[in-house]
Amino acid sequence: MKLLLFRHGPAADRVAWRATGKEDFLRPLTPDGRARTRASAKGLHRVVDSPAAIATSPFARATQTADVLARVFGAEAPEELRALAPDAEPAELLPWLMPRASLDLVALVGHEPHLGRLASWLLTRSEGSFLEFKKGGACLLDLGDRPRPGGARLLWMLAPAQLRRLGR
Repeated sequence: MKLLLFRHGPAADRVAWRATGKEDFLRPLTPDGRARTRASAKGLHRVVDSPAAIATSPFARATQTADVLARVFGAEAPEELRALAPDAEPAELLPWLMPRASLDLVALVGHEPHLGRLASWLLTRSEGSFLEFKKGGACLLDLGDRPRPGGARLLWMLAPAQLRRLGR
C-alpha cells in the first residue's frame, strides 16, 4: 500500500479570520489558495495513479483541498476523518488504514504539524516530527503490506512549487 499525504492549500489569514468571531475549523481556502491547490493536484496527477480512497480532515480548508484532489483525479468523494484533525494522534489513523491495506494508493489530506508527525511516526515510530509539509506540498510513503509505525519507506517528498511546475 502506498500512502499519499497532501497538506491543505493556502487558507484565509488566521488572525483576520479569528477577528470575525468564526471558528478556525470553518476557515476556507483563499481564491488564490484554490488555484494553487488545483495546480499542485495536477502535478500530483503526473506522478501518481488515482487514489482508491481519499480521506480528509473535517476542517473546511482540508475538505476543500480534498475535493479539488478528487476532481483532478476523477476519484470518489473524500471521506472526512476526525483522525486527520490537527490535534489527532498519528495512531488514531490505523483503524481506518488497516482495512484498506490491500489498496494500491490511499490519499490523506490534512494539516501541519499533524501530517509531519504522522509521516515521521510511520517511518520511524518516533513521536516527534522531522518532516514539514508546506501548504499544498505532498509526500508518498510505501507502507508495505500493512500500515504500522516504523514500517514505512519515504518514496518522495515534493514542495508545492515543484508540484505546480510538474502540473504545467
